[in-house]
Amino acid sequence: MKIKSFIPLTLLLAIGMVSITGCQKGDLIDNPNVAASTGTVPASLLVNHLTAKLIRSDEQPFFVSTTAGQYVLSNYQYYRGNNNYNYGATEDSYDILKYAIALETQSTAQQGNQTNKYYALGQFFKAYAGIWLTQRVGDIPFSQAGNPAITTPKYDTQHDVYKACLALLDNANAILAPLAAANGNAKLDAGDIFGLSYLQWQKLINTYTLRVLISLSKRASDNADLSIPAKFANIVNNPSTYPIMTGNSDNVIYAYSAAFNEYPIYQQGDQPYNNFANMGEAYINATAANEDPRVYVVATPAPLLVAGGKSVSDFTAYVGSNDNLTLPTLLNNSNNGQYSYTSYNRYYTSTSGSLAEPFTFVGYAEMCFNIAEGINRGWASGSSSTWYTNGINASLAIYGITNGETVTIGYPVSTTNTAINPGLIPQGGTWGTATVNLPQFMTNVAYAGDNANGLAQIFMQRYVAMFANSGWEPFYEWRRSVSSANPNGIPAWDQGGAGIGTPNSLIPRRWVYPANEATYNTANYNAALQSQFGGSDDPTKDTWLTK
Repeated sequence: MKIKSFIPLTLLLAIGMVSITGCQKGDLIDNPNVAASTGTVPASLLVNHLTAKLIRSDEQPFFVSTTAGQYVLSNYQYYRGNNNYNYGATEDSYDILKYAIALETQSTAQQGNQTNKYYALGQFFKAYAGIWLTQRVGDIPFSQAGNPAITTPKYDTQHDVYKACLALLDNANAILAPLAAANGNAKLDAGDIFGLSYLQWQKLINTYTLRVLISLSKRASDNADLSIPAKFANIVNNPSTYPIMTGNSDNVIYAYSAAFNEYPIYQQGDQPYNNFANMGEAYINATAANEDPRVYVVATPAPLLVAGGKSVSDFTAYVGSNDNLTLPTLLNNSNNGQYSYTSYNRYYTSTSGSLAEPFTFVGYAEMCFNIAEGINRGWASGSSSTWYTNGINASLAIYGITNGETVTIGYPVSTTNTAINPGLIPQGGTWGTATVNLPQFMTNVAYAGDNANGLAQIFMQRYVAMFANSGWEPFYEWRRSVSSANPNGIPAWDQGGAGIGTPNSLIPRRWVYPANEATYNTANYNAALQSQFGGSDDPTKDTWLTK
């Protein structure tokens, strides 16, 4: 994929810009307020830009990735979009790659070495950009991408992209190791919107590497040069060399604020329209069936069932909507009170999302499940049961759930339909309460052992822990769980119905390449399609990663 000419970075990052109107005398080409592309840009500004742009809008809570994960589904397109998987052409991540290269270049020029903290972060961001795109489409330009002398960079195989990115991540850790040892809990840089310390950045890099390695599970036994199990074990078993997250305090959090970065429901203007979205069947089935108290916190029971006599604390009163169904069918069922909603009080009453759980980009709970999976697969020593339990407890802690506590459940929608709201409870008004029984829940989800059932439990609990978090990771994890023996994956996502929205009514395996790729890098693009998919940019076909 072609990276277009670099715009001078100071032009992109400048806070104050002078607009030029009308006729003016002087040289309008050489702006004295803008440095040339070879000029000096403070590394902190580049870090600020990279961390601020790392998470895209569709990866945030209640945007497309939440729907794709079948956590919350729309029933009315005008207000809440649709649920279909007809994504078409993907965006790319070359904006991140471009600034990562600039960070490396600027830090090398300014500090005279490639062992400084900014160079380490540049290595991480380069790896992130490569993995972000290759896991969406397959082979991509990577080794030649960003070279201004090469306008039509070659495509690297997905295998080679992952190999290069794993090396970048390992180098980033090695560079940061002595710096973290010397500076520890001091904040690495003021421009970092996550506010991470030196040590926390090192933990993020290694925890993210575990995510990448576990995502390669289908290629672990037939790609010896990648050393996937060995690298996984090396990180897990050598915390002094490869420190990883030790608790929720290490979570990488993307913060919202009423003034500068509203919570996504407010960004979209959806707060009055929560009745046009319902909880997804996959999430409800993964929680309510196990008497999981997290469902009390994030969801409501179905109004029709409560009107029919069930208590708001009855787990069987929680019902999810099915992505196979069309929007008109979902809307009709929702209007009849057949489905659960997201909690109005938790998600729709604060501009900054102050009552919602924080949005986790990479977190400790996910890491625990990744390690449990690696041990289950025989990649590392240790107790998969302990890591599995740690992951559940970390997720419960994020919601502040404790045994014996009373959870207040608010009425979800404004309606005068007395058939489903006999008491005409106001939206958000107290509908009832439920008491948390953690011992019963933990008994219901007790780890089955290092076998196929235990592995399925890990996938299921990781999915629950990623509710409205972690961007597209829930979708990627589901995709990785799909096999010929289990075409609906873990958790089971129904497909084949009209609501899926694809030509074959099945959930796609990948995105289509960016639309301008065929125009700007035609020969390499066509060669990549031929080598991977027989010549067509087919979203129904697996890449090397998921075959």
